Amino acid sequence: MQRIRIAERAQWRARAEEAGFRFHTIDGQPYWDESAYYAFTLRQIEQDIEDPSAELHQMALDLVGDVIASERLMDQLAIPSHYRDWIADSWRQRQPHLYGRLDLAYDGTGPAKLYELNYDTPTSLFEASFFQWQWLEDQRNAGRLPQHADQFNAIHEALVERFGELATQLPPPLYFSAVGSSEEDRGTVDYLRDCASQAGLHGQAIAIEDIGLSKDGRFTALDDSVIGTLFKLYPLEDLMAEEFGRALPGSGVQLLEPAWKAVLSNKGILPLLWQRNVGHPNLLEAHFDDGSTLASGWVRKPLFSREGANIEMHLADGSTQRSDGPYDGPAIIQRAHPLTRFEGGYPLIGSWVIGDHACGIGIREDDSAITRDSARFVPHAIVDEAPTRIYV
Repeated sequence: MQRIRIAERAQWRARAEEAGFRFHTIDGQPYWDESAYYAFTLRQIEQDIEDPSAELHQMALDLVGDVIASERLMDQLAIPSHYRDWIADSWRQRQPHLYGRLDLAYDGTGPAKLYELNYDTPTSLFEASFFQWQWLEDQRNAGRLPQHADQFNAIHEALVERFGELATQLPPPLYFSAVGSSEEDRGTVDYLRDCASQAGLHGQAIAIEDIGLSKDGRFTALDDSVIGTLFKLYPLEDLMAEEFGRALPGSGVQLLEPAWKAVLSNKGILPLLWQRNVGHPNLLEAHFDDGSTLASGWVRKPLFSREGANIEMHLADGSTQRSDGPYDGPAIIQRAHPLTRFEGGYPLIGSWVIGDHACGIGIREDDSAITRDSARFVPHAIVDEAPTRIYV
């Protein structure tokens, strides 16, 4: 695995705007960064990322049934009692899921280590699926990448196929929802809606703040029609904490992602994975926070933190790092395994699972060892042999 500088495409910003990728720059700072790329060998992708991702995904699914059957485990995950039967029923009914992202620490040496599961509202999807593939094709055509360069990226095809499988499993009508003021979230939802349409599954867009509640407790669109299935790019734990969300269990709406994803998107799943699979090469030792620490260094993560917020990192040499944020409450302790610093920063690999298949990666790179919402997206390529020259 190498970080290699490469010339940017002359008109990439215009290409991004044309494709609907309007959040390539956020608050004046670059989000999409194609001044470099990460190069992998095919062996690294297949053996160190793809295969472990599929295994970790299955290990996580294997835990859901145990969690929903145990009040003790539900307590440890801080899942509100009002929603527990609803979550359990969604699993027993095997309500279908669409996608998830595993965040992995990997630098080309040793096994990838799971940092966490983003299994409820994963973003950085469009840029991983569509725009970095476009980058690969353009750079090969320009001669800046070797013609045999490839990419671990079947995300788009997998999404279309998965939506085709879901078409008969989702009660109509289908709505896609996100916070109306978030351009990134709306871009992600628009992309997913387009993928569904390509599969023949047509849905409508609605801002989550525009969803209503009928007198009989059904969720409704702006025209007062009842929503059958709701894809919501909005944290389920936030919905459950709102008065509006208390209607969910009796509303009859089916969620995508399903309610049982509340178990897997919770960082409490990490200690449970460790307890079930102690010593697994792709797992980091993890425990529920009881005030104890790990001598080799440790990281404290709130159960419901997102985008690198409220993370505390304590390394064996005594150094510490902290990130700000709005999250508090119960937390986990995970063994410290700091990201490796490359020339441009610290890369974190997001490994995408569509349905139950690992099918691509995206890389977010931060100036800090804690990956925050200000991280940059850097594309990748597969080159079977390490490049002998820099393509510029």
